[in-house]
Amino acid sequence: MAVSPPMAFTEQAKMLHDQIDEALQAELSFSRACPSPLSDAIRYAGLGPGKRLRPILVLLAAEACGGIREDAMPAAVAVECIHAYSLVHDDLPAMDDDDLRRGRLTCHRKFDEPTAILAGDALLTRAFEILATRIQPAEIAIQCITLLARAAGAEGMVGGQMQDLMSTAISPPKMGSRSGTQAVAVDMAVAENERNLEAMHRSKTGALFVASLQLGGTIAGATESDQGVLRTFGEKIGLAFQIVDDLLDVAGNEQQIGKRVGKDDALGKLTFPGLLGTEQSKQRAKEMIFDACGLLEHFGQRGTPLRELANYIVERDS
Repeated sequence: MAVSPPMAFTEQAKMLHDQIDEALQAELSFSRACPSPLSDAIRYAGLGPGKRLRPILVLLAAEACGGIREDAMPAAVAVECIHAYSLVHDDLPAMDDDDLRRGRLTCHRKFDEPTAILAGDALLTRAFEILATRIQPAEIAIQCITLLARAAGAEGMVGGQMQDLMSTAISPPKMGSRSGTQAVAVDMAVAENERNLEAMHRSKTGALFVASLQLGGTIAGATESDQGVLRTFGEKIGLAFQIVDDLLDVAGNEQQIGKRVGKDDALGKLTFPGLLGTEQSKQRAKEMIFDACGLLEHFGQRGTPLRELANYIVERDS
């Protein structure tokens, strides 16, 4: 397949964003059988402003593996439905208790809690309906459904969210003056907390990044080697994305980000800046992206858009 001509990443991302939104509009249209308050809440949550990074990853991975972006669009839409559902539920009072998301009222504030819960449920189930009915042949659809279900489930995103809730009770050890056996004990505790933090985010954030890439690869007929590269690339950029997210919560602009900042610290959550410090966290994210981009040599020129997206992740300010 011919590689698309070079295009500035921001321009390419805007083009893909618009294409994804057009497909989302079509897939989130419902008949009169869906009560209008629920339909309104689903569309409010699913079509709200956002970067659409995960669905863009689906499309770029398909192209990197020699496929056609258009063939991967149903999977891209399904991923965004899963992401939107997770945000609706994460924002609920029983979870992160947020009033703002993407610069607007969260779904339960715009409507009410029961409607928001049901809108999240509907987005979750719609994702698998899209994969089951829009992906051909059936064997590929089944592979895609399995990939996304595992990434979104108890051993993936949902399990990671549970770990996140549990992590609020963890207090990272103080990094002040220490010596001898005390220093060794504190350093070991920091290393253990860092391993736990990485494991949590590989599930909560990274699993959906990996699944997005592998969905695109699956639809494009990726080889086992291709999928291995996509998996490792996704793990690295997913972790870098989360580190940057943590940094933005510490020092980001609330208006640019579109949600409250400083809430992780207020809740006593374990974060990368809280554990490693700001500068070391920034360096860690850059190293992750550098390593991730190196993997893309496997795809030659077809991997360039993924490389540009990876660099955007570490440089973003919202």
